[in-house]
Formats: sequence, structure tokens, C-alpha cells
Amino acid sequence: MTDITDLGVAAIRDGVAGGEFSAVEVAEAFNANVAAAQALNAFIVATPDAALDAARATDARRAAGQPLGKMGGVPIGMKDLFATQGVQTTAASHILEGFKPEYESTVSQNLWNAGAGMLGKLNLDQFAMGSSNETSYFGNVISPWRRNDGGNAAMAPGGSSGGSSAAVSARLCPAATGTDTGGSIRQPAAFTGISGIKPTYGRCSRWGVVAFASSLDQAGPMARDVRDCAIMLEAMAGFDPKDATSLDLPVPEWEAGLNADLRGKKVGVPREYRVDGLDADVAASWDRGIEWLKDAGAEVVEVSLPHTRYALPAYYIIAPAEASSNLARYDGVRYGLRDLPDGAGLQDMYAATRAAGFGAEVKRRILIGTYVLSAGFYDAYYTQAQKVRTLISHDFRNAFTECDVILAPTTPTAAFGLGEMVSDPLAMYLNDVFAVPASLAGLPAMSVPAGLNREGLPLGLQIVGRPFDEQGVLNAGLAIEARAQFTAKPEKWW
Repeated sequence: MTDITDLGVAAIRDGVAGGEFSAVEVAEAFNANVAAAQALNAFIVATPDAALDAARATDARRAAGQPLGKMGGVPIGMKDLFATQGVQTTAASHILEGFKPEYESTVSQNLWNAGAGMLGKLNLDQFAMGSSNETSYFGNVISPWRRNDGGNAAMAPGGSSGGSSAAVSARLCPAATGTDTGGSIRQPAAFTGISGIKPTYGRCSRWGVVAFASSLDQAGPMARDVRDCAIMLEAMAGFDPKDATSLDLPVPEWEAGLNADLRGKKVGVPREYRVDGLDADVAASWDRGIEWLKDAGAEVVEVSLPHTRYALPAYYIIAPAEASSNLARYDGVRYGLRDLPDGAGLQDMYAATRAAGFGAEVKRRILIGTYVLSAGFYDAYYTQAQKVRTLISHDFRNAFTECDVILAPTTPTAAFGLGEMVSDPLAMYLNDVFAVPASLAGLPAMSVPAGLNREGLPLGLQIVGRPFDEQGVLNAGLAIEARAQFTAKPEKWW
């Protein structure tokens, strides 16, 4: 029999429902993999008992002939940005170390209601700020992948959802939650050879998710294939009156609607993404993706997104500005870290707590955000960036009059080594150059594995869809998946 930990969401759900194995057997197998993979540092907290409790409940429901739910018997990893009742929730920051919420995030509660269990809380870039998982207070996540050059350099798993991507790729969990503010689901998925989808902004509730940039943050699933992402997204999504930005729309049956036949569909290829100096392997992968979608029956057309060049600068004004506002709540008064020097007053306590609790990248973004919101600079930076954001949204709207989905690379390169970019924040920010435009426009976008580069590292292709058209994105992803036949997995070294 196939090792249970090589199975994905659909296979586990159907296997448990059909009695091929019990949910407890599944939980025990993944718990063992989590315990044996300390070298990856993917988990901040492991919760083996929680996984087993959920599994026993699923087995009891099956024995009683009751429905098991969309995720019945499937243990998952939970990005440590989602509040989990009674389980430490840190956003990978010292300032929240030891914080155990008295409540459950809507997304995690939806997953538990659907029959999923929790294997643990996954590591990430601190407050989701980063593209390499090197900003976590709890240490770097290390990708399970290695270059094929004979070296053993530790590779970045992407960020901010690097714990999620590493855990899914290394078979520590069949799926994991991620959040995507400017590419934090798609970029790590591409770096580790898995699939991940950022749904339309508002499709998944943000209630109980530690905020970074409220107008951009969106939760989504990360799994090994498109079908598993569709299943998990169905369980995660839904209207939530506790979130003012939540979409009051029914959740489509994305799994049932999966169809890799793209006849009658048009795929747009944005000319502005063909940047000078684009990595040759990435460019070749993109060209193969175009041919695969043609083979699936789609017509490929060139489209223009003229304001693409301004997306990254606009993002790095808007996101830090919102972070500056959101992170003001961490003051040492109500919860989390409190640093109170002898004889200190209130302002001294605020300053000492934040200096000790926030990491360098978080401080950098707070400083940028506070600056662009300050008197005299608000209109020059923040207002202008919001205008650019509107123009980018209009570009996509115009492009979608000519096509149904857009195909682009997910990232400008394959994964890089840990430490190779940490000294150059601007080079690090450029990792999100292809992902940020869809985030600014609030559009559904997905990364699917498309092959390996010459160093043996995964490459991803990105599909961007119209608002609310997750089905179109998933279907195009399925068409690529069927043709890429990506079966590579990292050789175990951990």
C-alpha cells in the first residue's frame, strides 16, 4: 500500500470514508513525520493530541453512519497567523510569544467543522513580512529541496507561508493554510513544488487572523495538487458577519466543477511581464505553459497591463502603511510581551516593548508605513499609491474583456539559498514582482508546479482570474497540472 503520508487531501478523505484506513492511522502517520522533521523547523508548535482527538471524532462519526465533512479525517498544518483557541498563536514574533487566544479564527473553525484536525502551528515570516522565512523569531524554515549541484546549501522555502510550503512538500501534512498579502501563498508554493491559491479578496474571513495589511490579507489553501486546493478552499470559505470585508456570497462547489477542458476559453499573456533579464528557465517554463493551455483547447492572446511596473512600489507603500496602523495594538498593555524598565513611564514601556518584541524587518516596515502616513507625506506617497492601485485594477478589468484568465510566471527565479538575499531588502522584495499586481486588485490567483529548473529546483506557473472566478483559475491550473505531470519530490535529508 502507498504510504499514507504520500496521500493528498482527496485520497485521505475518500480512504477514511471508504474504510481503507482509519483517521487515527492517518493522524499517527503524519504526527510521526512532524516529530521526525525538526531539522526543517516548519512547526513552531506541534499539536499531536489535537490531531488524534479530531481523528477519533471522525472515526466515531463513521462508525455511527454520520457524515464526515469535506475534510473528514484530514490532518492539516495551521499557519501561526490564525488564532487557535488555547494553542499558542505568535505570528512568529517574540511580541506574541506565549499568547494563547480565548477564541478560534473563523477559517480554522470552518476547517474543524469540516472534519479536519490540526497537526500544529506552522512557522512563517514574522507578522507575514518576508519572502524567505528568514524573519521569524523562532528561526528560519529550511526548504526540503536542495540544488542538484552536489552542495547542501539550505534553500529558502519562500515566504511568508514558508512553514506551510515546506511542511506540505516534505509530507509532514497533506495540506496547510496560508495567507497571501502580496504573494505569500503563491511564491512559497512555487519554490517548493506544490499548489496554492489566493482566492478573491473577501472570500475567506479575516476574523481571527493576525493582521498585516487589512485591505490585502487573504487566507487560502496550500496542498499538493489543484483538486486538494479546491476541496480545502470550499471548507475555508464563506460569509462571516464578524468580518466587514467578507463576501456575502454562497460558496461554489469548486471540486465538483473541476474541468481541464479549456475549449472556448481565452488565456491572456501580459506583455509587460516579459521583463529584460528574465531567468531563462522561468521563461522556458512560461512558454511551455502557454503550449499546454493551447493543448487544453484555449486560445492564447496577448494582453497589456501597462501599470505593472508601478505595482511593487505601490504595494510597498500601502502594505507598510496598513501594517503601521495594525501593529500599533502591540503596546505591552493588554497581551503578549511587556518590557517595563525600572522607573519607566507609559511611553518608555511602549518603546521598550516594541524594540524587544519586533524583528528588524517588522521595524523597517513600520517605519516606512509611519513615514508615508505622516503629515506632509500622506498625499505624496499613500494617496498616490492608492491611485496607482486603482489604475492596476482597471488594467486587469480591461484585460479581462479580451481573456478569461491570465498566465504568468509565479516568481522571477526558482528558490534561492538562505542568506543570499537577506542583506538586500530591495532584491528580496522583487521576489513578489509577478504576484503583487493580483493582490492589489483583489483577484483570485493560483500557483501550480510546472517543472524543475537546471538546478533541480521547482518552478511555478501563475493563473490570475476575474473577481469571484476561482473556478476558472482552478480549471486552468488543472489543465497545466495534467500536462506538466509534476511528480518530483525532495529527496529526504532531514
